[in-house]
Amino acid sequence: MYKLVLCWRYLLTRYLALVCIVSVMLGVATLIVVNSVMAGFSTKLRDRLHGLLSDIDVERSGSFYGIDNPGEKMERIRRDPFLSERIEAMAPTMEVLAMLQYDSGGETFLKPARLEGVNADRARLGGFAEYLLDPDNRARPSFELRGEALKAWQFNEAQQRFLNPEPMVRINRGGLPPPAPPEPDEYRPKGIMVGYALAHARVQDVDDDGNPLFKDGKPVIKEICVLPIGSEVILTTVSGQALKPVSFRCVVVDYVKTEMSEYDSTYIYMGLEDLQHLRTMHNRVTNIQIRLKDYDRDKAEVTRRLGEIFPNYSVLTWEQKQGPLLAAISIERNILNILLFLIIGVAGFGILAIFSMIVVEKTRDIGILKALGASNGGVMKIFLAYGLLLGTVGALCGTGLGLTITTYINEIEHFITWATGQEIFNRGTYYFNEIPTNVQPLGVLLVNVGAVGIAVLFSVLPALRAAMLHPVRALRYE
Repeated sequence: MYKLVLCWRYLLTRYLALVCIVSVMLGVATLIVVNSVMAGFSTKLRDRLHGLLSDIDVERSGSFYGIDNPGEKMERIRRDPFLSERIEAMAPTMEVLAMLQYDSGGETFLKPARLEGVNADRARLGGFAEYLLDPDNRARPSFELRGEALKAWQFNEAQQRFLNPEPMVRINRGGLPPPAPPEPDEYRPKGIMVGYALAHARVQDVDDDGNPLFKDGKPVIKEICVLPIGSEVILTTVSGQALKPVSFRCVVVDYVKTEMSEYDSTYIYMGLEDLQHLRTMHNRVTNIQIRLKDYDRDKAEVTRRLGEIFPNYSVLTWEQKQGPLLAAISIERNILNILLFLIIGVAGFGILAIFSMIVVEKTRDIGILKALGASNGGVMKIFLAYGLLLGTVGALCGTGLGLTITTYINEIEHFITWATGQEIFNRGTYYFNEIPTNVQPLGVLLVNVGAVGIAVLFSVLPALRAAMLHPVRALRYE
């Protein structure tokens, strides 16, 4: 009982011990916040990537002409009893590199893009229709020029004809005008869906003097649309057979907003048949995308079975295709945890130094305890329990602080941005509205256990020193 009484008395009277508690608290809070933010980014990135990509992708590695007769390949998959029970949907797609050309503000711009041809089956895979901004397209994706896109394009066409009128028709010598030319068929260009970041630019708004504007502590972000709905653009790619550049005019009918800058700033979607016709690659695709009913359960077996059916094709899951990116995130997170855990290690050295000072200062008290019958183990338990108490209090305070910061991290970020004038979290990078966080209870528990363990570990040496003191020598020393 006397051990607990002494530990509690030391905790309340030794204000130097607050340094240890604060050190442990800051270390635990830092690890919890960093882990939660890293886990939030990692989880959101994985969810976005998995949503944008199919579960399994079948492609022809190294072949410029891709997969021929995709309908027959998909029918072979459907006829397989093992695969038909596990596959939910399939869709052929064609993905090529292209150049996007458009006019904005009196200037002509060129941007590289990834042009993907899709059909109606692509919406069944997910990761496409739900990211379209037009509600009609979300319900039924279509590249047809209709609704607001058609009105905007017709307005632009009428404006162009007004600004560039046709030359006046001259009257012939007979005094009669020439016969009117036949009415041409109504021309409607092909529609495309453009990545949101490719069609918009995000900049911080400024006042008349050029100073950045803030509202409620948040920077005022101004979005500039460089490709409004109904805009006519030119896409250039390479023909599949002649290997010559081919171009065609098309109109923006909708935006794809996934909140992933890599996709929103590079991807353009158009009809699969239109892209096949443009590249003279009829009845050919570059990928067959597959969605499973239960990805985690069936991914290995379905991948193996598809590899047996198509031995000359590449069959990869979305995790295998994004393996380097996912591995890099995991490595960065582990290294960051190791480096930040050194903060708690510094707190451990503080505990070692302070406990050593306490042992020297309390030498007479230790001698009296031993003279009254306290054993070496009992004296050692006093300091080990003291270290355990300091570590526990510091870890609990750090957990509370870390969870509070994680909960209000966006409000804290807005305040720091307002106070310093520097935007800490650039929302244009990921197009996230908030900093994503994901508190993992197991990670919080491991951080607390590690912090308490370090506090106890660094208490062992001073505890041993106190336990080895001889009572007579301790009293004589005083």
